[in-house]
Amino acid sequence: MKVISNNKKAFFDFFVSDLVEAGIVLEGCEVKSVREGGASLRDSFVVIKGGEMFLKNAYIKSYEKSTSFKPDERRTRKLLLNKSEIQKFERLVKEKGFTIVATKIYFNKANKVKVEVGLAKGKKLYDKRQSLKEKQQKRDMERLA
Repeated sequence: MKVISNNKKAFFDFFVSDLVEAGIVLEGCEVKSVREGGASLRDSFVVIKGGEMFLKNAYIKSYEKSTSFKPDERRTRKLLLNKSEIQKFERLVKEKGFTIVATKIYFNKANKVKVEVGLAKGKKLYDKRQSLKEKQQKRDMERLA
């Protein structure tokens, strides 16, 4: 598995659970750009409309060697999931106040571009401070060892 982009900010700002692998609909030149590492999930999120999931605000750089059609870099892209998984996510978002975030974009073993999405619940400021404190303690322990 070749990881292209991690959304570290999502793990800092949210408690992320229920991670699911989803396919993504891309143009040919976008796949080549992702293969070169030209993708970012910072500030991206997932919405559900009409029983389908869409990834919004994800950045995929336009492929420089492409001559003709160049899609918008921050366009809305469709995610491919089973109907039951989409319904589960939709139910949790409506009932319990979760949001859906993309955490990782990568190539799987079959060389297909996949996006890892998960349910997220917002952290409070004191939770973020606690996360930073734990991270600093872990670094200090590694330095001592």
